[in-house]
Amino acid sequence: MTLFDRYLAGSLMVYFGFFSLVLVAVYWVNRAIGLFDRLIAGGSNLWTFLEFTALALPNVIHVVLPVSALVATLYGLNRLSSDSELTVARTTGIGPWRLARPVLIFGLAVALMVSVLGHLLVPLSRTALAERGDELSRDITARFLQEGEFLHPGTGMTVYVREITERGELLGLFLEDRRSEATRTAYTAESAYLVRAGNGGETRLVMLNGMAQTLDVASRNLVVTRFEDFAYDLASLSQGRSGERRRDPRELFTPALLAAGPDVQAMTGDDVAELRYEGHVRFSEAIFALALPLMALGFLMLGTYSRLGLWRQIVGAVVAAVLLTLLSNIAENAALQDASLWWAIYLPALLTLALGVGLVWRDTRGKRPWRGVAA
Repeated sequence: MTLFDRYLAGSLMVYFGFFSLVLVAVYWVNRAIGLFDRLIAGGSNLWTFLEFTALALPNVIHVVLPVSALVATLYGLNRLSSDSELTVARTTGIGPWRLARPVLIFGLAVALMVSVLGHLLVPLSRTALAERGDELSRDITARFLQEGEFLHPGTGMTVYVREITERGELLGLFLEDRRSEATRTAYTAESAYLVRAGNGGETRLVMLNGMAQTLDVASRNLVVTRFEDFAYDLASLSQGRSGERRRDPRELFTPALLAAGPDVQAMTGDDVAELRYEGHVRFSEAIFALALPLMALGFLMLGTYSRLGLWRQIVGAVVAAVLLTLLSNIAENAALQDASLWWAIYLPALLTLALGVGLVWRDTRGKRPWRGVAA
């Protein structure tokens, strides 16, 4: 790698790091607000919120890296052009392909980062995030330990505790269970305790000196039962389903997705087309990340020097990137509907790469390669 290659590729990496940091921060803040409301309202602490946001970061970074690569290339080359550095480089004999070499090196570095994230880090983080979410849903003790607030630890459940003593005693408990379509049950108790059965066993809510009011929805009959002590099993509240957790395809590694065997289909509940799409799209995203900087370079080479800058070329590159993204959505729908059309996933990325190569080649042919000599 020559001095010019190191200089240009290094400049693009610096801009890439800056724009990635900005975009990740914006994207993360946008998602963190909703996550904060859900976790804190459910009784979780700040540490749990930070843990969840950290596990979500690999996916956020994976999403913004191609966009950061495009923006960094457009900004970096435009700045070099406005400072006349590219003009000096061209006058010293550096041709379009020679100029494209450090851009390709930069694109390869971004593609490698996207590949590592897509094939390894994102599946691992999604698995950890899902398991941590299930663990949090089972640990409903924290959801009850909020005094003076109506909490909803599960679908169709409402809990209110008037006061919590230093010994962990829940005073003035109200619990409503609306999960059954046939009945509605409301429990009230003077005091209650959360008790875990055995080592790592299920959590039970032991209510003392209370009353259970059960309403039959169809007949509108109300049955009132008074009790001195009553144990309410909270196991069904923790997950809301039985059996093993259904895994998201994005949690699985690429070889398992491409194979799409019966065990993987049973594990995820998705068909072959959806599984293979998720596997192939990881390769397509890496190619797209590689091609975007080259395409940006090709657009910036269009036209001649202007005091107004390269804003028209920049707009053209952005519009092309948007159209290619829309094309990738069309290819996604086709691949999801028919597993045999998996190859369509690669078309937008390969078209982006071909567009970049074509635009760079065009610059080697002069301003009007298709018209020959002007009259």
